[in-house]
Amino acid sequence: MSLMPADWTSGTFLGRADFGEGPSPILVVRGELIDMSAVAPTVSALVEAGDFSGTGGARLGAFDPEAANLLSPVDLQCVKACGVTFATSAIERVIEERARGDWSAAAAIRERLEARIGGQIRSVVPGSEGAAALKAALIEDGLWSQYLEVAIGPDAEVFTKSPVLSTVGVGAEIGVRSDSSWNNPEPEIALLVGSDGQTVGATLGNDVNLRDFEGRSALLLGKAKDNNASCSLGPLVRVFDESFTIDDVRVAEVRLSITGEDQFVLRGTSNMAEISRDPLDLVRQTLSEHHYPDGFVLFLGTLFAPVQDRDEKGRGFTHKVGDVVTIESDKLGQLRNRVVTSRDAAPWRTGIAALYANLLSRGLLKA
Repeated sequence: MSLMPADWTSGTFLGRADFGEGPSPILVVRGELIDMSAVAPTVSALVEAGDFSGTGGARLGAFDPEAANLLSPVDLQCVKACGVTFATSAIERVIEERARGDWSAAAAIRERLEARIGGQIRSVVPGSEGAAALKAALIEDGLWSQYLEVAIGPDAEVFTKSPVLSTVGVGAEIGVRSDSSWNNPEPEIALLVGSDGQTVGATLGNDVNLRDFEGRSALLLGKAKDNNASCSLGPLVRVFDESFTIDDVRVAEVRLSITGEDQFVLRGTSNMAEISRDPLDLVRQTLSEHHYPDGFVLFLGTLFAPVQDRDEKGRGFTHKVGDVVTIESDKLGQLRNRVVTSRDAAPWRTGIAALYANLLSRGLLKA
């Protein structure tokens, strides 16, 4: 599969590219590449304008996704994420918690918890009377967890994944902390939302996760999730139109493959039809009583939790430097990144001040 989906010439895509001077918002409309920097200096401004026709942009001809220097498709948007939105991920988070981040204890705990609560967690509707009854029973059995609270309770887990402008795009290196010994990719769909709360499109994302850190304490979530180069998005945001709607997101299959330099291969899928909360409900809960003047991008969570042993029996999966992670979905294309440590990944240097200095030097800022 190429970076773009099979039907990409019938859709509209939004993102960023560097043509040699710095980041520029782009549109790909029915196969044509359009530089929108003269119309709107940032992707956020382009979304706020609400016009994805390409009017006023510089038309650059047929889009070649392999030749374009694509960046992460978002810029000034806040990067938010929802966790524990699938039953399997809920069980895996409980395993991490009970194992205190120790991979060697995970297999036995997994077998016990799956047998006891797996079917119940999968069948209950979050926030329902049935969920409340299950919670009471699990508390009585001593099996309750803060992760089950966000899995089946009324309130979803919503957290900030990474700072504005810190995400990386397709082809970039992604980072895991050098002191982490149990970690994994999280292949997800992410929604792009404007400041008015309207969802305008979707893209693929990798919510890189450190299982050992979060397993030791949920209060280490920030260290488990937010590290240099630990969040990738791309290749582009597919804008909702007649060829792609939120219903396509609701039934999407997200496929993942990991290929290591040690010849290890792991494949998995995440089926959005199994998500426990509707994507637009997750958007609503993220909005809450908040305000996002530049909009936000929202990771929807993943069904995928890798447990296949990589080295020794019972250890399960963890990344090694050099792993190539490929995430793909039929309507969104392919996001591909290579794993390094966060220490060795390219440092994040283009913050808000640097971005605006660049836009000013290029004459793209208007009064």
